[in-house]
Amino acid sequence: MSSPSSSMPPALERRLKYAGPALFSYGFRPFFLGGALWSIVCIVLWVPQFMGELSLRSALSPLDWHIHEMLYGYVAAVIGGFLLTAIPNWTGRLPISGGTLMALAALWLVGRIAILFSSYLGIAAAAAIDVAYLATLAAVAAREIIAGRNWRNLRVLVLVGILIAGNIVFHAEVYLYGRADYGIRIGIGVVVLLISLVGGRIVPSFTHNWLARQDAGRLPAPFSRLDVTTIAVSAIALALWVAVPDSAATGVAAIVAAVMQVPTHSVGRRSYCR
Repeated sequence: MSSPSSSMPPALERRLKYAGPALFSYGFRPFFLGGALWSIVCIVLWVPQFMGELSLRSALSPLDWHIHEMLYGYVAAVIGGFLLTAIPNWTGRLPISGGTLMALAALWLVGRIAILFSSYLGIAAAAAIDVAYLATLAAVAAREIIAGRNWRNLRVLVLVGILIAGNIVFHAEVYLYGRADYGIRIGIGVVVLLISLVGGRIVPSFTHNWLARQDAGRLPAPFSRLDVTTIAVSAIALALWVAVPDSAATGVAAIVAAVMQVPTHSVGRRSYCR
């Protein structure tokens, strides 16, 4: 008679036998911790930089360095932790852990160091190292989603792709013009849209599942066409803000998107969550 372990899938067996550092057992652990610590480092370094009391070896100006590291350093780490934690729940596959997760976290950290000392490395080399983390994260996430045949959540990678493009634009602007402009707004736009998507779909879904298990009675309303329309209008408003921030059309679109984001209190017997 064969033992239970003999029929166990190799991936699951590796997961059960994992005895490495707890820090690298789940995606949220290194990236949420690393992002939080890096945000503190950025503030500690940026304030004396901005006051002219400290000079770093970055090719970016003090303000651009701080903005970049908040958007494409801190936020990129948080997105990595979120995706690597959420995707196993979406697909039913085992989470990325161990050496693979360690390598991905190391790539993010090397990117931070490369930008910090980009005046030595050169803007192009530092940019390539920095962008490599988000590109690798997108590739890993796409592999897991496709392997799990969870096609509908591939749309999240569209935003990651836009964030990668924004990072490239940011570095290109610094190289060509000495300061970033569009790259900053692209990064902020992606963050706002991600908050809208997570708050409008993912959080209510988690809340619904938990309340259903508790037999709590009132449940959040399901994701509807109104939510899809709201996110679409918000995306249009943010795209206009990136392209033509001073346009009257941008202001009108932003007001419409803001009004649509306001949650209603209840629909019938269900509370409506956005």
